[in-house]
Amino acid sequence: MSRIGKLPITISENVEVVLDWNKITTKWKLWVLDFQFSELIEIAKEENILVFKPKNEEASALWWTTRAIVANMIEWVSAWYKKALEINWVWYKFDVVSDKKLILSVWFSHKVEMEAPEGIKITVDEKLKNVIYISWIDKQLVWQFASKIKAKKKPEPYKWKWIKYVGEIIRRKAWKTGK
Repeated sequence: MSRIGKLPITISENVEVVLDWNKITTKWKLWVLDFQFSELIEIAKEENILVFKPKNEEASALWWTTRAIVANMIEWVSAWYKKALEINWVWYKFDVVSDKKLILSVWFSHKVEMEAPEGIKITVDEKLKNVIYISWIDKQLVWQFASKIKAKKKPEPYKWKWIKYVGEIIRRKAWKTGK
């Protein structure tokens, strides 16, 4: 039995949760998130608590996964999720044209233009010009876009240049010594 799947989810006062056949919708002011879950999972809503149950033993993996996704939806529909990316090297630069468009200068022969998916906002840190923030209510979409930016230039541990998440540790390597 899953420990995560057994935990009930408490719905905050501001968030409205609507259950249809096998679709759950979370609403808060202007924001709406939808999730289509499997028919093997049963969700019961009692006042402001959601309880998840599998219909058979085969659905145990889907059980806790569905519960975790719905918990994230309820948590982040009322508070924006923010992911920070840091760029490190003299000639690497972020150019934020608008809150939807980003231009990367990462030592290619051309500049890389990236268009953010609908809803995502890109902002530059005021103090640190080498840090950008990607924010939106959908945690999965924010992580996906941040990983696409990071994948444009893989870390170079010998020359110590990279695009990385703030707080991520990249092991630096020393140059090879000759005899």
